[in-house]
Amino acid sequence: MARPNILFLSTDQQSSRALSCAGNPDLHTPHMDALAAAGVRFDQAYCAAPVCGPSRASLMTGRMPHETGVLVNGMTPDPAIPNMGELFRRAGYRTAWSGGWHLPDSGPRIRGFECLHDADTHLGHGSLADVHVTDRAIDFLQLDHDRPFFLGVSLCNPHDICRWLVSRPSAPQSEAGLPPLPSNFEPDPAEAEFIGQCRQSDYCQGGTHTSDWNELQWRNYLKSYYRLTEEADVQVGRLMATLRATGLERETLVLFTSDHGEGLAAHRWVCKLMLYEEPVRVPFVVSWPGVIPAGVVDAEHLVSGLDVLPTLCSWAEVDFPEVTGISLRPLIENRRETGRTFLVTELHADMEDVEEMQGRMLRTRRYKYVVFSRGRNPEMFFDLEEDPGETRNLALEVEGDAELDRHRALMRQWCAQTGDSFAQPIC
Repeated sequence: MARPNILFLSTDQQSSRALSCAGNPDLHTPHMDALAAAGVRFDQAYCAAPVCGPSRASLMTGRMPHETGVLVNGMTPDPAIPNMGELFRRAGYRTAWSGGWHLPDSGPRIRGFECLHDADTHLGHGSLADVHVTDRAIDFLQLDHDRPFFLGVSLCNPHDICRWLVSRPSAPQSEAGLPPLPSNFEPDPAEAEFIGQCRQSDYCQGGTHTSDWNELQWRNYLKSYYRLTEEADVQVGRLMATLRATGLERETLVLFTSDHGEGLAAHRWVCKLMLYEEPVRVPFVVSWPGVIPAGVVDAEHLVSGLDVLPTLCSWAEVDFPEVTGISLRPLIENRRETGRTFLVTELHADMEDVEEMQGRMLRTRRYKYVVFSRGRNPEMFFDLEEDPGETRNLALEVEGDAELDRHRALMRQWCAQTGDSFAQPIC
């Protein structure tokens, strides 16, 4: 089997629920849906960190933020850790990138890649930049290729929701056309003190703009976010149409995901930088017509952004160093494979107080354990099978429970094995 071309396609700030094929009736994403229908969509996929720079460094290296050295936005990955561009280039691929890079900037020099986009383009404004980013990627796809290529396309939207929030839009006068609020809209009265502090953080962005919102403003925020997601979907459609038109579709493996999710008004949270499901769960689709089975929804296996590099390298027969992620190829080829038993997401919630304002999430098949570095009620423990909206924090009810203790022990084990210096306030 010839080595495939690779199209690594990512959006910015797209929650796993922001897909119509995931059962969300409040938006229409036909092109993302079609991509998912042509391959395997992993429904239990999580980012390595719920913020742009740290997550992107992990996507590109298969390593956790504490391993790459990118804990908050604006930091540079450890140059001793090779990224996907470097690995694929060494293996004979032509490597090119169009769109946001953010490690720490976005061009004109991008480590391991030829930069396709105009470096003067304001890539942080998706409604302006994403058409240009897609145009340049299409130009690349239409070239005559004498060797396999790795093309990264990084769209900004629906990240423009951050700009929308800062603009302080006026309240709508009618509820017509507005999505309903989620069933887990109200925060826990005994919410972790750490979360309350994050609500007032400029880095976390959200609470400082939403504290006086009424119900219609919250619903209008959801509508605006979904429209931005639909804008990104249009660009996905243009890229996939080009693959078909150039005859590259059956020669190209496409992996589609997002760097992190969005609060979606759950627990009155907007934007990212928190460990609830909405900001940490992301879309994750792998497609290669004729090779990867089509129309599969995998709701069982736990998947991490760390898995992108080993998965793509495995299919392309590219050597890669030891990483913290795993290749998903065995799970795709044999769904009876066990996969991992748990995964971890890392949070550094303050750009200045990096070491003090931290959190970790550990997800097993049924349960989710969250622990913060300080403040009252620093632990959250949810039974996601019984409580998918995370409305009942069992850590406040079941002290001494064997499952809670098991998850605490798994977190200590993870930190020891990966060299994570995070110290759990409760052991």
